[in-house]
Amino acid sequence: MENFTRQEFERCTPEEAGIRSEALLKLLDRLEYGGITEMHGLMIMRHGKVCLEGWWTPYAAGQPHMCASLTKTYMGTAIGMAIYEGLLTLDTHLTEIFPEFVPESPSEYFDELTIRHVLTMGSGMTQFPTMEGNWVQNFIATPLTNRPGTNFWYNSVGSTFLGKVIEKLTGKTVYEYLEEKLFPKIGINGRTVMHGIAPEGQDMWAWRTVSSTEDNLRLMKLYLDGGCVNGERLLPEEYVRLATSKQIENDNEPARERGEIDGCVGYGYQMWMCQPAHSYRADGAAGQYSIVLPDQDMIIAMNQNALGSNPYRVLQSLWDIVLPALSDEPIPADDAAKAAQEKLALRLKTLAIPGPEYRPYSPAKLAASGTYQVKSGTFDVYCLGMYAPEANPAKGFRIRFDDMEGELVWECTDNTCCRVEFALDGTRRYNRFRSPWQFATKCYANGVWESDAVFRLEELWPENNSRKTTWFTFTDGACTVSQVKGGLPGQPVETLTTLAVRL
Repeated sequence: MENFTRQEFERCTPEEAGIRSEALLKLLDRLEYGGITEMHGLMIMRHGKVCLEGWWTPYAAGQPHMCASLTKTYMGTAIGMAIYEGLLTLDTHLTEIFPEFVPESPSEYFDELTIRHVLTMGSGMTQFPTMEGNWVQNFIATPLTNRPGTNFWYNSVGSTFLGKVIEKLTGKTVYEYLEEKLFPKIGINGRTVMHGIAPEGQDMWAWRTVSSTEDNLRLMKLYLDGGCVNGERLLPEEYVRLATSKQIENDNEPARERGEIDGCVGYGYQMWMCQPAHSYRADGAAGQYSIVLPDQDMIIAMNQNALGSNPYRVLQSLWDIVLPALSDEPIPADDAAKAAQEKLALRLKTLAIPGPEYRPYSPAKLAASGTYQVKSGTFDVYCLGMYAPEANPAKGFRIRFDDMEGELVWECTDNTCCRVEFALDGTRRYNRFRSPWQFATKCYANGVWESDAVFRLEELWPENNSRKTTWFTFTDGACTVSQVKGGLPGQPVETLTTLAVRL
């Protein structure tokens, strides 16, 4: 990737692509003011041209963003490419690849389980394989409650298992395989796509990829174009057809009652079907979407944080606002259309997530500065604990307050020191870290005095789409630290409390 080059997409106005700018302004209103999400990035391509693109500061066009389970579509693409190379087929049995892990007493239906079933989340399992030890062995040994292909059971361990298939057949990690075979051909710079290794040492291909909004759009354009790019076929035509159409039923009445209709209309190969006819999407937690609408010749890629809301409401907004505004032909640029274009262009240049509060003053601020030793509980900086060096629970921390800025310093388990500088002036300070898991290298931090004795530190980690809030309560030479841990899908939510005394 030393001399990486790519073909840039053409740009055009929405009206030239047959979309009314007025409707896109309504879409932005819904996304920004409708209480359904916090937007980070949005791109729309129609007829092969980008007609809308915008990022909400501090998020930006070239900044990698957590994919969550959108990672699975990258994984499914790797399997499709391996099939095109003749390394396996959809009907390859798991034990043909890993004969060493065939259980002595296999469960019923075991002989029917194939790569096809793992791709469709139709393995027949109704319990998750353990993530401890050898994941391949654990996956193959998990009992099959149902006949493969007959029930949908969302299984992220299965996606990581597919990654082990690629490793076994190619001698490369999935990332190495994609960096060689896919990324440069579809215009993704492999140096800006990060992929994380789990603390257990597993190469995670279920949710740990970080890429840009445009990277995800480029991935799905490969499917819209039938598996070909610049005249070169990368995926079998039949694989594309199957991957992007319903291969297993996933209807769910409770989900429908919650309004999650787009989670109930079918699943293909590591991607979801959508309500509009023939449409499908790569999908990650909190609304990481790259949506293909073949009948409209359109791709919509989005990064956002809809945790605590319902990201399916974002999809419904697209169907309600964008689809009715489409025309088969370019829309004449009359005075009204030109005015809407200008308003939209200005809006896209000034997008930003809500800024921090400004409460920098406390009479206890200077006295609170100092070094604190942990006496009870555990001091752990959670966002760092996910993807970067963890705080050493046996050590303390140092906090310093100046007029309009400050810093928090702590010792990590790898004997390094980490420091977060935070703003008190109503902005955010930018921090950069070196992460062993290739994640969480950037952090924006600010602080607010909620009262004379309570200081709130807010951290925004754009690459893993997470926020961390920590409260420091200062009283008589001691500090009580409270922080909320968890909140992402599959993670428990708990409050950690630490008591520290000033040295």
